[in-house]
Amino acid sequence: MTRLVRRFRSLPIRSRLALLVAAAVAFAVAAVSVTCWFIVQGKLYDEIDNDLRSSIGTMRSDDFQNLTDNCRQTPSDALGMGTRPKSYGQLVRADGKVCLFPSSTAQVEVRGEDKDVAKNPVPDQGRIRDGTDNEGNRLRVLATAVVIKDGPLTQGVAADYSLVVALPLKGTQSTLNELALILLLVSGVGVLGAGAAGLAVARAGLRPVDELTEAVEHVARTEDLHIRIPVADDSEDEIARLSRSFNSMTSALASSQELQQQLIADAGHELRTPLTSLRTNIELLTRSEETGRPIPEADRKALLASVKAQMTELAALIGDLQELSRPDTGQHADRTQIVAWQDTVESALRRARLRGPELTIMADIEPWYVRAEPSALERAVVNILDNAVKFSPENGTIEVRLVDGVLTVRDHGPGIPADELPHVFDRFWRSPTARSLPGSGLGLSIVARTVQQGGGEVSLSPAEDGGTVATVRLPGAAAPPPEVPLP
Repeated sequence: MTRLVRRFRSLPIRSRLALLVAAAVAFAVAAVSVTCWFIVQGKLYDEIDNDLRSSIGTMRSDDFQNLTDNCRQTPSDALGMGTRPKSYGQLVRADGKVCLFPSSTAQVEVRGEDKDVAKNPVPDQGRIRDGTDNEGNRLRVLATAVVIKDGPLTQGVAADYSLVVALPLKGTQSTLNELALILLLVSGVGVLGAGAAGLAVARAGLRPVDELTEAVEHVARTEDLHIRIPVADDSEDEIARLSRSFNSMTSALASSQELQQQLIADAGHELRTPLTSLRTNIELLTRSEETGRPIPEADRKALLASVKAQMTELAALIGDLQELSRPDTGQHADRTQIVAWQDTVESALRRARLRGPELTIMADIEPWYVRAEPSALERAVVNILDNAVKFSPENGTIEVRLVDGVLTVRDHGPGIPADELPHVFDRFWRSPTARSLPGSGLGLSIVARTVQQGGGEVSLSPAEDGGTVATVRLPGAAAPPPEVPLP
């Protein structure tokens, strides 16, 4: 049994569906066929039983008297048993003695219940049973008690005789056998047709699954994520939902793959400049050592300072790439916590003042508590302040405000052209006017990613009298939990 179950499970889905449909139809057809056969059998037996009872009703008492006197001298038609090609009639005494009707060609096998009818008659039309004759032929037998009176034969009173009449079942059995054969043939055709129909329905119903399978195999073979499965717009069944989910998945994977490839290409491009500069400077230092021609001390210090600056730029770029390589599916639950945003801004301001000591940084900070990853949030605020320091003019002013969960950083630099604003948060994007300044073009991308993961919004816009305003909104509360629950 276990082996059959395993074999069944190893079959294709369409084959299993076809077998299940065929089995269900076979069960239903078998139940209907068996029920039909038994109903027909009951009807045929009822007809025979009615014939047996009507044959007894045509007998008269003088016929019975003559038969008891001399069984072989009574005409057969007088006993009402001549309507069948072969019939059986006999009298059975209480002691078991049998007297055959003249029309009987064989004797009905006498049973104890036939003698009991003569001894203990029941108030009905007799007892009907299945029996056989002395030749082994199957019969339908009726045994009833009789007495002799003037007039018609009376049944159901005390008597010394039981009248036993029977009809052969050969014709009935032949009819039932033919009916069983017809039902069997019809059932077989029905089961085969159901199996074929089930297979056709399974093929039609699983055609979208085949298309999905082919699409998945194509993706696995070619890594082509642009394949799509056609789905009707008005279809809402499970297959359509699965197809739409597959299309959405491949679309997301294709987008992720394109972003990954773009990130790798942009990273390679950004890494090429500092690496080329490093290689050139190191080759100059190496050639000086190999040729024994020392580089002037001032030039040597400049080369070493350039190497150090390039190493610093590489380290910053690698750190930014590591930050962007993290899954973009939200913050890590084990790293997020309630953060006092005002403290994070104060810490970032201290670092900004060190990087721009000649600048005036004015701050208006009010308490605000958010749920975020502390290090990522501080890095985002530092990146915004670094941009403000980088683009502010000498002895310029930077205004920082944190009020009701909205952080604004306004500088008085050259500002950002309107046509460049849509690209400021793209990875590795740098304004043409800022290509000569240090940076990797990833700072604002990291800011946007961190703010979005915290459920907030970030934007850059031109200030009214020049400069740029960076605005960050994060959901939170003015007091830490549990006094005011965070949203």
